[in-house]
Amino acid sequence: MRRIFGSTTGLFVAIAIALSLSGCGYNDLQRQDEQIKSAWSEVLNQYQRRADLVPNLVNTVKGYAAQEQTVLTEVTNARASVGSIKATPELINDPDAFAKFQAAQAQLQSALSRLLVVAENYPQLKSDQNFRDLQAQLEGTENRIAVARNRYIKSVQEYNVTVRSFPTNLTAMVFKMDVKPNFSVENEKGLSVPPTVDFAKQPASPAPAK
Repeated sequence: MRRIFGSTTGLFVAIAIALSLSGCGYNDLQRQDEQIKSAWSEVLNQYQRRADLVPNLVNTVKGYAAQEQTVLTEVTNARASVGSIKATPELINDPDAFAKFQAAQAQLQSALSRLLVVAENYPQLKSDQNFRDLQAQLEGTENRIAVARNRYIKSVQEYNVTVRSFPTNLTAMVFKMDVKPNFSVENEKGLSVPPTVDFAKQPASPAPAK
């Protein structure tokens, strides 16, 4: 009899705890945390796709513009900097590590933009089929990065609001679920307008004198 009563009491306690956690937003916090992890995985996937394009892009440009060593080195070094950062799941909970990650990705994007501007001076390079394929892939990847970043930004915003709101902030405190760092965007509209890299529509510039 005591066992039955004890097990029944334990069941009621478990149900009470479950209802309490549900009412305090615990389930919402867990759901939103999973959304962030999923969105972050897609961000990493698209950034990796961009990094994977760099070696072929650099080698193709080098075949026509080897003298542009400065910008080629900048791109190579920027890719190395990105690769040196371990994008572990814990990174999205560390503001300093997240800021370094974002800075490295911004550096690579900037270096790639300069490389593509340099390519304008080499008509033969712009007409190379391999280069045209790579620039098309890069443009598509920049679009996917923008979409993935937007999704991540919205997921983190939703989570952070929940963490700061009463009474879920009490639940978050108990389970040590703090606000997460997010991408800082100077011009949020720029996320949906990636850099144009299609030189096919632009008039060919004369090759530089040797």
